Amino acid sequence: MSLARKAAIGFLSFLLFVSLSGFGFAFTLSRTVLSPDFVVSRLDSLEVAPLMEEVLKEQVPEEVMSVVPAELMDEVLDDILTDLEPWLREQVGQAVYTGYDYLLGRSESLVLVIDVAPVKEQVRDGLRQALLASPPAGLEMIPPAQLEQMFDAFYEQIAGQIPSTLEIDESTLNEMDPSIMPALAQARRYIGYFQTIYWALVIATALLIMGVILLNRRVRGATRWIGIPCLISGIVTYVATFVIKHFAGEALSGINPPPELQSWLSRPLDDSLAPLGTYGIVLMVVGVALLIVSFVYKRGQYEY
Repeated sequence: MSLARKAAIGFLSFLLFVSLSGFGFAFTLSRTVLSPDFVVSRLDSLEVAPLMEEVLKEQVPEEVMSVVPAELMDEVLDDILTDLEPWLREQVGQAVYTGYDYLLGRSESLVLVIDVAPVKEQVRDGLRQALLASPPAGLEMIPPAQLEQMFDAFYEQIAGQIPSTLEIDESTLNEMDPSIMPALAQARRYIGYFQTIYWALVIATALLIMGVILLNRRVRGATRWIGIPCLISGIVTYVATFVIKHFAGEALSGINPPPELQSWLSRPLDDSLAPLGTYGIVLMVVGVALLIVSFVYKRGQYEY
């Protein structure tokens, strides 16, 4: 074999190592951060009720808050959120899939419609039961049936001012914060670049393997020059999981999330790095297997 061919094989083998390593990180991102299924599955393990209590409290009309004591309202909201937890998870999942459809380029517009009718019904039932069980001062002498009628009329008047559906689109987000949509558009553009790079790495890896095989034309040489970059890339990516986990853990320790999030944050981090660790192990196994073949393959059977 000429020196030029050996140099070309070595260069292709080095490029194969770079391509395999880059593909490992790209594969991990595509299966975790850029996968709505992964995000929704991890959010399902999050206790959403405590996080939504303050949000729901802000949506209760001031007229109701002025009648119902704060302690009673907190108790009512706890019961309401417990009953609404399936609805909350459904709405969170819908929001995630809608957002990812826009970010991944599957949809040209960002529109999310939330049905708040179940919330209005649940709040009404919860407040009615609480008021009938413990009427405010001055209403103790009113018969329960009459008190219930008074509450229904009062609540329907207040709830009528709240729409049954909440639509969030690009104009709504611009009203909330003009910087949201430009940031989402930029993220959408970068994700488009990432998707192009992802498939470019797949094609480049296949072409590099074919190039090494064609230049070697021998089983022993081809398996060795393919096995070495596989083994090294597997070691690098596997070690990278521990390095990333270490620095990400230090970054998370520097922030002060709500108590409900403190114990939850470490789990998505471990799950996000799991595909990268698995990819590294698979590459190491493949690399070792190819190197074994290169050493035990009989010399008399090396020609393709």
